Amino acid sequence: MFHHAHFLRITSSTRIQIHLRRLSLLSTAAAPPPPHTPDILPLCAAAQSLPATQRVHALAVVHGLLPSSVSIAAALILSYATHGTHLSTLRSLFAHTLSFSSSPFLHNTLIRACTILSAPAVDLGFAVYNDLLTATPFTPDDYTFPFALKLCADSQHVSKGLEVHGRLIKAGLDGDVFVSNTLILFYGSYGDLRCADKVFDEMPVRDLISWNTVIRVCSDNNCFLKSVSLLRDMFLKSDFLPNVITIVSVLPACAVLENNRLVSLIHCYAIKASLVGETKVGNALVDAYGKCGDLQASESVFIQMDERNEVSWNSIIGGFSYSGFLREALDWSRAMIIEGVRLNTVTIATMLPLISELNLLEEGTQLHGFTMKTNMDSDVFVANALIDMYGKWRRMSEASDVFYTMDMRNIVSWNTMIGNLTQNGLASDAIELVREMQAHGEVPNAITLTNVLPACGRVGSLRHGRELHARCVRFGQVFELFVSNALTDMYAKCGRLDLAQAMFSSSPRDEVSYNILIAGYSQTSQSSRSISLFREMDMLGMDHDTVSYTGVLSACANMSALEEGRQIHALAIMKMFHEHLFVANSLVDLYTKCGRLDMALKVFDRIPVRDTASWNTVILGFGMLGEFDAAISLFEAMKEDGIRHDSVSYVAVLSACSHGGLVGKGKEIFNDMLARGVTPSEMHYSCMVDLLGRNGLMDEAVELVRSMPVEPGANTWGALLGASRIYGNVEVGCWAAERLLELQPDNPGYYVVLSNMHAEAGRWDEADRVRRVMSLRRVKKNPGCSWVESEDKVHSFVAGERFDPFCGVQGFA
Repeated sequence: MFHHAHFLRITSSTRIQIHLRRLSLLSTAAAPPPPHTPDILPLCAAAQSLPATQRVHALAVVHGLLPSSVSIAAALILSYATHGTHLSTLRSLFAHTLSFSSSPFLHNTLIRACTILSAPAVDLGFAVYNDLLTATPFTPDDYTFPFALKLCADSQHVSKGLEVHGRLIKAGLDGDVFVSNTLILFYGSYGDLRCADKVFDEMPVRDLISWNTVIRVCSDNNCFLKSVSLLRDMFLKSDFLPNVITIVSVLPACAVLENNRLVSLIHCYAIKASLVGETKVGNALVDAYGKCGDLQASESVFIQMDERNEVSWNSIIGGFSYSGFLREALDWSRAMIIEGVRLNTVTIATMLPLISELNLLEEGTQLHGFTMKTNMDSDVFVANALIDMYGKWRRMSEASDVFYTMDMRNIVSWNTMIGNLTQNGLASDAIELVREMQAHGEVPNAITLTNVLPACGRVGSLRHGRELHARCVRFGQVFELFVSNALTDMYAKCGRLDLAQAMFSSSPRDEVSYNILIAGYSQTSQSSRSISLFREMDMLGMDHDTVSYTGVLSACANMSALEEGRQIHALAIMKMFHEHLFVANSLVDLYTKCGRLDMALKVFDRIPVRDTASWNTVILGFGMLGEFDAAISLFEAMKEDGIRHDSVSYVAVLSACSHGGLVGKGKEIFNDMLARGVTPSEMHYSCMVDLLGRNGLMDEAVELVRSMPVEPGANTWGALLGASRIYGNVEVGCWAAERLLELQPDNPGYYVVLSNMHAEAGRWDEADRVRRVMSLRRVKKNPGCSWVESEDKVHSFVAGERFDPFCGVQGFA
């Protein structure tokens, strides 16, 4: 028994003797570690945080185990890397322990640590690898090369990876399973599946990891059929059976292929192999069934899972969202919150588009507030979803706030913002943002261009459009179908059909390419080109869609080509497009412009659900053809059909009143429009000026022009000029003509009307002066252009040309 009193009685000489004995032992042999020295290696493995690793490190130093113990230094290096320490700590541990190393083990460990730290440690990893090759007595072994290849794969350093492959062949390690597996991963990382397959095929021995790696690589590189085929080969040609990793790797491929039967077979295997209880397998099944549209099976797997995590919930939410069941997806999101499962950035990025599509403004604002409170709004995917949500709600101020407060933006951030600006009619802002994007060093991709080029077309910004075209040529993007279509559309909308045609002729083409030009030519003097392109689509075996029919029918209407239009109408009936709203509206427009009100009404009456454009088209058509009372009756019937009059409806009926001389009714409708809160545009005022002027009420017309709250445009001044000529009011006519020539100095029609008006009033000197100004400004009157239908073809010609229906245009008379 131990007694403190006995211990205190030990004399000073006795303690000296014990101390001398210990020194003697130390001089003859290394002292064993004291009995209380901790076992450091298990402590390194158990460290769950950076502070815990630092405490283990301190313990090892205090007990004299560093720097001499290579194994402890290696364990600490890996632990530090796992917890994301600064590189200087790894360098220090490595440098102090290196002199005690007798193999490449320490170098391999540091390279492996660099693969864990990824991007920040790539240079250090390659430096250690190079050092092992040139500056040490050691040579790389079968562990060095896999770690180096993993580093190359993660950093997409292709040339270095090829160099490593060459060295390991020279070292005779290309047959090693571990090395070959990493080679497959390396080649797959940058999409070289040919080399990945070659490595796999030439492996003398494969293990389960080999099969899992090649299946995953094919799936990640969108070779989904190949991935599924390898799974079959694994069953038939190997001694291995799929494990959790195999199933998790191949199910995404089945989901993309939407092969529900194959998903079911894999599910059966997972049950038989007792793998279905694994959370990862359950998550993959929920996701795959959801993307195959089998929501019942997806829900069943989810409910039967023993343990669910955030991925499980995100998969079930994503499945319902992917299949278009937005409200059900949102219900699952709410259930996730009720269950107390933590929402992560993936959940938020999935929920925001649902809320956006369902137009749940309050919920969207609340979720945004939640992301700010939890700091999840700093996540780039969440921020992008917020920008898109606000953009779709036309709340560009909030979208802009999110965009400009982002710490880091990716190409999707820029594209989302640019796309939303374009969609919300802020074309100039979209163009300016592309410039800002380039100033930040971001290179516009195909999606950027397809977002911004429509903005250039909308504002007629040909200069910016051509600048972007030049960039497309420089970066080889001009041959991408979506980009070439966007360029063709931009040139067409900017009125440069020559450049649109050149772009079309030199690029890959699809149905959209043809539709762009059909629509582009339809409202020009080259409308016959629309019909030619429509026929060309037929010859190439392309399918017409609603845009094709709408464009070509518009061209027929523009040329009053009734017979051609009837043939296209028959084709639309055959292809079941005739009841589509846009096509039906175009047919109504065609028949009214061709004077066939009976056919127009027949088509109009058969439209299943009419919209405002349907009514506006038929009202305008009846008014233009002199059926003024019928036009007004249709205007009244529009209200009874539950369709609200819009600004175009009022333009159509006021135009009918103008052409019919119905001054009282016109004034009544104009006042009704004001009473209903419809703000009159310049077009409404021009109709009223035309109505008053045509009926000789010139003073009222002039007074209305002077009192307009909006700046009178060419339509208003043109109406006043026309009325002035009818009633010989030269003074008012000159006033209107001067304003017109300021607005459109290159329009020859206005010079001709003004000159004729002076001539009719006997003011020959003034008429001659107008003609001289026209000549000095090099303004020429375009020759009249007409169309003739012959043998089911439409031919166009100008005044003075001699036309033979069998041979075409022969020359000039």
